[in-house]
Amino acid sequence: MVTVCTVLPPPERPRLDAAGDGCFTTLHTSSFRDALRAARRKRVDALVLSVHACRGDELPAVARFVREFPAIPAVALVSRHDRNATETLLKLGATGVRSAVDCTEPAGWRRLRDLVGHPASPVAARILARVVPALEEGTGDVRAFFEAVARLAPVLSTVRRLARHLRICSSTLMSRFYRASLPSPKTYLAGMRLVHAAYLFSNPGLSVADVAYRLDYSSPQSFGRHLKAMLGVTAGEFRRRFPFEVALERYVDLLITPYRETLRAFCPLNAGLWDQGPNATRVSRPG
Repeated sequence: MVTVCTVLPPPERPRLDAAGDGCFTTLHTSSFRDALRAARRKRVDALVLSVHACRGDELPAVARFVREFPAIPAVALVSRHDRNATETLLKLGATGVRSAVDCTEPAGWRRLRDLVGHPASPVAARILARVVPALEEGTGDVRAFFEAVARLAPVLSTVRRLARHLRICSSTLMSRFYRASLPSPKTYLAGMRLVHAAYLFSNPGLSVADVAYRLDYSSPQSFGRHLKAMLGVTAGEFRRRFPFEVALERYVDLLITPYRETLRAFCPLNAGLWDQGPNATRVSRPG
């Protein structure tokens, strides 16, 4: 579910909550400083701000949000028409806010749902847009595995938790990858967490500590040790040398392309195969 951070007057919040029902969840804040803090500490997919709650002295904070979190779309909400709203919209445009929605009509709420319910470039969608074609007609099981890894890697740090989500025993999942001579599920998950880290680092407003905590590492030091073990680099070097697109291509080049033929026929979630190796035998089912 998409999380939308808001800076809205209290009377406008229930209307946005109702508009987002089934489409996105809301995280209401009282100021742009609070919104900045929320974006650093929690997952935020979009920012919705009221032009009627944006005072002139808060414009620098809006500009800072847009500058430090370019991957989070910001949308200005207009709930009534007056001269002040028009002037504020122009000022917000100068800060970098590129979208505005007039919610005085029902169509406005639909447009808002389209804008923030499906952000322009959510990280999981961008990852899967590269990974799925690289699989070249992989099985439904394989696609389900990679979809889960791409979407849940930021919040699932262990194979046990991933397997629980996939409704399979973790030892069974690991065994099937081993018998197919594929990298382990842990390797796929750990690599995807680094892809997400690269995406988060594309936001200058996030420090190394912010990224570590957003990915559920116990500390920035733990995150740093993981990077050192996986890539032999520090967090600062990773940020400079592995922008998102580079990290994603590296994931595909190392973990998908060399194993494409195996992945095409691999069924890691299917109990109908006794073995996933070269001598796989399908279980015959009665009837």
